[in-house]
This record gives sequence, structure tokens and C-alpha cells, in this order.
Amino acid sequence: MLYEVLKSLHIISVIAWMAGLLYLPRLFVYHADAEKGSVQSETFKVMERRLFRGIMNPAMILTWIFGLALTWQGEWWHAGWWHAKFTLVCGLTVIHHLYGRWRTAFAADRNVRPANYYRWWNEVPTLLMIGIVFLVVLKRF
Repeated sequence: MLYEVLKSLHIISVIAWMAGLLYLPRLFVYHADAEKGSVQSETFKVMERRLFRGIMNPAMILTWIFGLALTWQGEWWHAGWWHAKFTLVCGLTVIHHLYGRWRTAFAADRNVRPANYYRWWNEVPTLLMIGIVFLVVLKRF
């Protein structure tokens, strides 16, 4: 029963984290086009801060906690598919922190990147997520 509860909590936290990883760069796209100091820019700053601190950070932490607990319960430490998944999740974590740096730059009106830059980065978490899902479901190695 513990395994199923951990798995459910892990899936819930992953969904929340992925929602943030997919939505925050979309906010950056619109924020990059907003005039610095405008009402619109200030609104984006609030939205980005609340999303990052209130949803994404807790969801990422819980994803890691529940994921490692599942690994312990399933004794997957030596499974090849788990090592590949772990690597991709580390990639998502790096992206999460990169987004955090960009959010800080936007908050200080120091963004110098165009909207198209953030459009491209909006796709990266999706590609990693696809790899992670296939690794977890197929468990081929």
C-alpha cells in the first residue's frame, strides 16, 4: 500500500512541476515583449514569482522526495532505465534553476533575450518528459 501512495503523490507532484516548467517560459515570452516598467511587465513579475516560488519549487522538491522514496521501495538503484530517468530528471532540475535565474533577471528588469529565445526553451521540458515517461513505462533495460 505504501508503494501505491508514494506513486500517487509522485505523479501529482510531477504534474504540478511540469505545469510550471511549461507555463513559466510562456510567461517569459510575453514578458520579453512587454515594456519595462509597464503595468503589464509588473503583472508578469508577480505571476512569475508566484508560479516559481509557490508551485514550482514545492512541486520539484516533492517530486524528488517521492521519486527517491519510490526508488528505495522498488529497489531500482541498479536498473539501467532508472539511471537514464535519473539523468533526465537532473536535466529538468537544471532547467528549473535556469528558469529561476531568468525570473530573477526579469524581476530586476535585466532581461536581454528576445521572446523567441524563450519559445525554444518552452519545448525542452516536453522532450525530457517524453523520454522519462517512456523509460518508466517500458523499463526495457
